[in-house]
Amino acid sequence: MIPVLLVMLLQFSPSVHKTEKPLCFLKNNPSLSRDGDLVIGSFLTMHSVEVSNDIGEGLFRSHPDESCRDYKWLHKNYQQVLALVFAVEEINRDPNLLPNISTLGFHVYNAYHSDERTLENSLRWLSGQGQLIPNYSCLWKDQPVAIIGGATSALSVQMGNLLELYSFPQISYGPFDSNLNDKAQFPSLYQMAQRDSSLHHGIVQLMVQFEWTWVGLVTTDDLRGEEFLWNIRGDMIKHDICLAYTEKLPVSERRHTESHDMFMPRIMESSVRVIIIHGDTDSLMILRYSQPMLYYMLKKVWITTSHWDITMRPQWNDGHSFHGALSFSQMTKDIPGFTSFLRTVNPAKYPEDPLLKEFWCSVFKGLEKLENEEPNECSPNASLEILPLHIFDMAMSGLSYTIYNAVYAVARALHEMLLVTSERESLRAGETWMPQPWQLHNFLKKIHFDNSAGDQVFLDDTGNSEAHYNILEYLFFENGSETLLKVGQFVPNAPFGQDFTIYKETIVWDWNEPKVPLAVCSESCGPGFRKTPREGEPVCCFDCSSCSEGEISKQMNMKHCMKCPENEYPNKERDRCLPKTITFLDIREPLGMILVCVAFFFSVLTALILGVFLKFRDASIVKANNQTLSYILLISLTFCFLCSLLFIGRPTAATCLFRQTTFGLVFTVAVSSILAKTILVVLAFKVTKPGSRSKVWLQPRVSNCIVVLCSGIQVTLCGIWLGISPPFPDIDIYSEPKQIIIECNEGSVTGFYSVLGYIGFLALGSFTVAFLARNLPDTFNEAKFITFSMLVFCSVWISFLSTYQTTKGKAMVVVEIFSILASSAGLLGCIFIPKCYVILLRSDDLPRK
Repeated sequence: MIPVLLVMLLQFSPSVHKTEKPLCFLKNNPSLSRDGDLVIGSFLTMHSVEVSNDIGEGLFRSHPDESCRDYKWLHKNYQQVLALVFAVEEINRDPNLLPNISTLGFHVYNAYHSDERTLENSLRWLSGQGQLIPNYSCLWKDQPVAIIGGATSALSVQMGNLLELYSFPQISYGPFDSNLNDKAQFPSLYQMAQRDSSLHHGIVQLMVQFEWTWVGLVTTDDLRGEEFLWNIRGDMIKHDICLAYTEKLPVSERRHTESHDMFMPRIMESSVRVIIIHGDTDSLMILRYSQPMLYYMLKKVWITTSHWDITMRPQWNDGHSFHGALSFSQMTKDIPGFTSFLRTVNPAKYPEDPLLKEFWCSVFKGLEKLENEEPNECSPNASLEILPLHIFDMAMSGLSYTIYNAVYAVARALHEMLLVTSERESLRAGETWMPQPWQLHNFLKKIHFDNSAGDQVFLDDTGNSEAHYNILEYLFFENGSETLLKVGQFVPNAPFGQDFTIYKETIVWDWNEPKVPLAVCSESCGPGFRKTPREGEPVCCFDCSSCSEGEISKQMNMKHCMKCPENEYPNKERDRCLPKTITFLDIREPLGMILVCVAFFFSVLTALILGVFLKFRDASIVKANNQTLSYILLISLTFCFLCSLLFIGRPTAATCLFRQTTFGLVFTVAVSSILAKTILVVLAFKVTKPGSRSKVWLQPRVSNCIVVLCSGIQVTLCGIWLGISPPFPDIDIYSEPKQIIIECNEGSVTGFYSVLGYIGFLALGSFTVAFLARNLPDTFNEAKFITFSMLVFCSVWISFLSTYQTTKGKAMVVVEIFSILASSAGLLGCIFIPKCYVILLRSDDLPRK
């Protein structure tokens, strides 16, 4: 590859075939040189040029000067030249550095993003005197020792392919590239810049701070760009941030018309508001060339990385496009005396410098034309301080700082080499020390010193520290002025929480947008909702779904809703949990008071009826059908009404233990009494023969035995129930979403339904016997009343069973109390109210003794 290129350069080089200078001779030959015993070569990007699009056969047919015609000054880069001059002058004045060397000189060549031009300039420097002669050097006085170059990784590689043949040390001042650390591939290449391997962390933290989750990325199409893309994408995934698109810029050739036609419309027409730009100033200048003025109204937030000088642009007033951009700029310390040096620079101070004169005329004539003034011989008495920011910056840039350190690194390596040489052999009088470039490597590898600003400088692989960053905001004002405002900083090796700082209140957003711009694929899900991913789309694109029953989400964009604690429930908006209210059938609430009053009313009414029966105990209607059973039934009904009070109030261990068993026993006594009365009615009409032994079944003790026997079975069932699994107080937190129900757990469900079922069995038996005896002749046929009473009783409890299964908490207790009161009232009303009516209102109809 190298021989073919060298032959091509020899064939088309005007310096070989012609004596006159080519059209772009000043751009190719040293633009600036300073004689010295030892010379440092430097390749700096002073001009921008649109290279030829010819490739392959067309490249060999085209004239070599055709791609050199359209040059544009990159004015801000001239500070790099001044940094080089300042460093060399400081070293030459320092008596403690290179004391036996008269002067240190330099050659400044222009570098382009062009393989053809970069190789050509590298070969011209090696040949010397502007001649293009491979393997031959015309230099006899100024001995080249090292090269400072490589503003980009691509330039470093392009130059290294040629310089490595001669083992020339190349110190790259461009962005740090881990791919260039391979000493097997690049043994003569050294990187001066600090590492930027944590830069993507800072950018992601910035996006997290402003909740930007849908962003675009523009990066260079090289290994360094791929590494950054890989790193930032991995970090974005951890924070649910998505790349809407990725555009890659070519680095081997600068073709700004091509870039404009290919991807610039896609970037500008996209709805993505936030765009990350990663790369160096040279490769990203195509974004500036691709900015037509009509684009500046499109509101974008640009996040730029440290090696792109966002203020540099080819046009005078096209800063609108990047107004409000946030830039990560590497922190540097002020070099003592550098600002004062810049104030004194003018063409009169350096009359031998053609590059300075060309630069001076380019910027000051341009300013005079903008200000509608007559050109005044390039304003020889002007100062660099008056130039606007996009043309020249008085503050030392990161690249200038690195060049300054690189010059000192070479000088100190030469100094160490001179000391070692002096110890081995003494130089003769008048003999000039001429080190070979390849001998400098052993000393460059060990370089470690503190510069004049107090920073440590390394050239080895492990010594380069991690870069720290200021976060700057670029502001472009309507009057055409511009500034960079510090709005934060990122220090990677600082403790967590202190590494990233952003001053949100100082940031000025777009022209008419006071709030933080939105950069999302989907609108945020508010509290009470959760994100539902869209199938086949990035995680940043989602729908919002309401939280399920019993769940809440307190924050924005929650992936999952969280359940409320057991003693709390979600509010209507489902964004917070509220404490559940403790509920039970309280005697102080209206429903509880009504039920208590009803229970007392019926119990008092039953007691009054019992009193009536006792007062009129001699009446035949009272004596009929076993007077004792009537008394037992009335007493048991009184207790039935009163046992409902055990269900009202906060459940305790005692009330839970006794309320169901008391209910079961008193109802069993009541129903057993009714069963005994029904049997006696039937027997009274069936046993008609005088002297029949069947009359023995009509004796009162028989009916009493029936009551005792039936009640005894219920007592046994209740005893088994209480012995195995008795009822106990319990808390139900699930039945009602907003309530904690304090209730009685029945313990053994089988025991509870056995007690209830036994009462139903007795009631069904009483109803059957009474139904069969309903047509027996009698003036007051009690069998009819028992039939109606048991029909009411059974209807109430059948309804109770179905309702009891579907209600919870307080409602379930109310249903049971209502069933107790209704069934008891049914028995009382159907059996005893007619008799009381006869006793009290129709006493004349009663049969006499």
